[in-house]
Amino acid sequence: MSYLCHLKQKLTIEMIQEAIIIFNINYRTKENQKMYVVGSIPELGEWQTAEAKEMMCEGDGFWKLSIETQAHEIAYRYLVIGSGETIHEPWRRQHAVKLDSSRPVCYLFDYWQPVPPDAALYSAAFAKNLFARHDLTHDYENIDGHLIIKTLCPYVERNQSLFISGNRDELGNWNPEFAKEMICKNFPEWEIRLNVNEIIFPFEYKFLVADVTRQCCRWENGENRLLSNLPEYLNVTYIISEYPFRDAPPNWKGAGSVIPVFSLRSENSFGIGDMRDVKLLIDWAKQTNQRLIQILPVNDTTSTYSKTDSYPYSAISTDALHPVYISLSDMGDLNRTRQASLFQKKQKALNIQQKVNYESVLKHKIQYCRTYFKQEREQILNSESFQSFCRNNQTWLEPYAAFCYYRDKYRTADFTQWNKHAVYNPLHVQKLCDKKNNTAWPRISFIYFLQFAVHTQFKKVSIYARERGIILKGDLPIGISRTSVEAWMETSYFNCDMQAGAPPDFFSATGQNWTFPTYNWEVMEKDGYAWWKKRFRTLSNYFDCFRIDHILGFFRIWEIPLDYVQGLCGHFRPALPFSIEEIEFAGFEWKDHFLKPAIQPGQLTRLFGAMAGEVVEQYLELDGAGLLGLKPLCNTQQKINQLFTNPSLSMNDKMIRDGLFWIANEVLWIEDPYEKNKYHPRIHASQSLRFEELSGKEQMAFQKLHDDFFYERHNDFWKSMALRRLTPLVDCTDMLICGEDLGMIPKPVQEVMNELHILSLELERAPKTSEVVFTDLQSVPYLSVCTTSTHDMNPLRAWWKEDTLRRQLYVQTVLCGKPDNLKYRAFDPGMETPDNCTPELAELIISNHLNASSMLTIIPLQDWFALDETLNQMDAESERINIPDNPNHEWNYRIPITLEQLLQSKDLNRKIRKMIEKSGRSVKMS
Repeated sequence: MSYLCHLKQKLTIEMIQEAIIIFNINYRTKENQKMYVVGSIPELGEWQTAEAKEMMCEGDGFWKLSIETQAHEIAYRYLVIGSGETIHEPWRRQHAVKLDSSRPVCYLFDYWQPVPPDAALYSAAFAKNLFARHDLTHDYENIDGHLIIKTLCPYVERNQSLFISGNRDELGNWNPEFAKEMICKNFPEWEIRLNVNEIIFPFEYKFLVADVTRQCCRWENGENRLLSNLPEYLNVTYIISEYPFRDAPPNWKGAGSVIPVFSLRSENSFGIGDMRDVKLLIDWAKQTNQRLIQILPVNDTTSTYSKTDSYPYSAISTDALHPVYISLSDMGDLNRTRQASLFQKKQKALNIQQKVNYESVLKHKIQYCRTYFKQEREQILNSESFQSFCRNNQTWLEPYAAFCYYRDKYRTADFTQWNKHAVYNPLHVQKLCDKKNNTAWPRISFIYFLQFAVHTQFKKVSIYARERGIILKGDLPIGISRTSVEAWMETSYFNCDMQAGAPPDFFSATGQNWTFPTYNWEVMEKDGYAWWKKRFRTLSNYFDCFRIDHILGFFRIWEIPLDYVQGLCGHFRPALPFSIEEIEFAGFEWKDHFLKPAIQPGQLTRLFGAMAGEVVEQYLELDGAGLLGLKPLCNTQQKINQLFTNPSLSMNDKMIRDGLFWIANEVLWIEDPYEKNKYHPRIHASQSLRFEELSGKEQMAFQKLHDDFFYERHNDFWKSMALRRLTPLVDCTDMLICGEDLGMIPKPVQEVMNELHILSLELERAPKTSEVVFTDLQSVPYLSVCTTSTHDMNPLRAWWKEDTLRRQLYVQTVLCGKPDNLKYRAFDPGMETPDNCTPELAELIISNHLNASSMLTIIPLQDWFALDETLNQMDAESERINIPDNPNHEWNYRIPITLEQLLQSKDLNRKIRKMIEKSGRSVKMS
């Protein structure tokens, strides 16, 4: 009996226990390759590639597979296997089908899913926020004969819908007024159900977007679609999955603001921004036609309870939120009047301060929370919401609570000092966190409560943002603190004998040392990057969009030995270091002393001036090559740092310290710590004193090796590393991903980010090519975020004062529109420019950024304030949030007015609203 006859016989049986699904796809494979289906049910291998089901080739690229299942919903994907490789569909979106119990046979016609050019519009930022449909209650009328045509179309505003029209009466004969409206049950997927008995085959059709009055907004591009015929079976549901709506290249643009939560100020905040303040900021964004709010990391950073914990990129947990952001006014009131009055006085005293007093704020907010918890303890612990939170988050909550408990017990977050608890033991942690542990449970339960409170408030903020059509954008730090929960419990993921940082760039001439441990990517790859995927899932609890801090770290990281303070003597990892044979083949004579930090005696006065003799006597010694090296008491930068710990160093002491730091960097080559007898050129060694010792021929040979190493040698290698690491991570989330790709940028970075649809970061004052002085904002990629400054830079007003010559060049080449940005030769240094960035200048600069070709323009709140003379009373330099080359910098900036006042700033808000509307970044959706 033939397969078709057998199928017809089965369809005549009235009571069928299992559904029959017939998968169909047209895809031309190469020789020795076959098509497979893998999916969420046992019959399709439960996502195990080795258990995928082979399809039958029916010729001319048509493949078919029939299965029987009792499942009601199925997710699946197609694979090509053969010739020693497995090829997945390029787009991460899964196919899905929900079976109709009244029609036990489902005939699926699918397509191989390429990544659509507008893939960013399918992200949560659009599909779950800006374009989200909140009225998905439509359903079909009772139609006898099931032909379902599905397509994808994300760019449909909330007062619009997708329609289908074609060359049949049932489809309106190309008249939009009589087109069939499609139903959207799972945005951005649209479908229409037609009666196969009433429509004449073949027929042509197209999709169109129309408003509630059926006024056509736009037809899709391209030729008409054609449905020739269908197999004629009884009780069959036919599902045609069409290629997505063929739209014009995406042109949606939005504007937003960026500010750390700690910088917010409201009438009710406690000396620092909190979750309630974020809601007010969202209200302001909505009022001014903005579409996005970006914040800095909000994870717990509490290591010392001091101002050093104000650094938001050094979290002690990738899951735990910082309790300092709890809104006390939203949490609840204290019953005791005297206690409430004391806290109210402290709140007022802290809230009027110009900057965040981190230590005092944290101390008093935790005291308030502890008092409230003591008051409401039984009710909180017995509540279903609290217990549910603890159950759902147990895997990270218990280790985090134990970490906090031991940190306070041993008075240090350095877990290596925790005696018998220095090594993570899950059984000990479980015992510590047991409710029956009368000694520890009061403290543990309070830690649980803090996380429950801040999570609950933040989740409400997230929902609040979505309801108002405001994208909430988070921040994923590239590193974690070496004294963190993760470093304690998941040690195999980290190289704690190294430090992560960044090579020298416009942020810091000596590089940046973040002190974080570097990652053991080889171990992470073995479990499919589960640790990173967990971090992405945590962010998705609150955000529809996020920024990957220092995305260059996924290509390679700048790794610095533990005995260095600065970043100059770091090296890239992974890397392809030189052998001595390669170095000498390039014309550079190898000498071992180029590995040891030292200088010629004649160079001393350049570093130490009149103190040279004193420095030689105390800190330096001659080596066998006649060079001056560092004595054992100061032969590393960490030792030098310990010799000069006084915060009130004299100018002479600072000169000595900095000079010794310089000598510690005086090497030409750095030995690779992982491959013996392999070497890295020291970055920017041409600026060193040792480089001056070389002959002209040696200098040329070294510089050629240096430039090849840092700018050419690793391009393909680092591209493959980034794709191996980033691809599975991008595939595991539906959030819109942005990357911070500033600094020393390898050539393949833009290529990889484009391939993975990751938005780049573009700054006018920090071009990504040395050929221009300022970035042409009209030429930045559409898939990018354009901004006037970052938290590591001076905001507009301070930048204007930073460099007079650069300011003059900016006015001449950018603001005055002279086509001279490529070179300095036509620059007129005598051109007068205003000493201050006036509101008129700020408006011009910000307007240029709003008119950029980028998808998003995100302006720091300080730069929006530059538009208003009344908000410019604060010293411009005090608006800066971070100074990268100062590891002791305190993150304490606060906005100068309350958010309530900002909401009432009619002139400023009107100006911002008009600027955004004029730029075309104000998409109105009802």
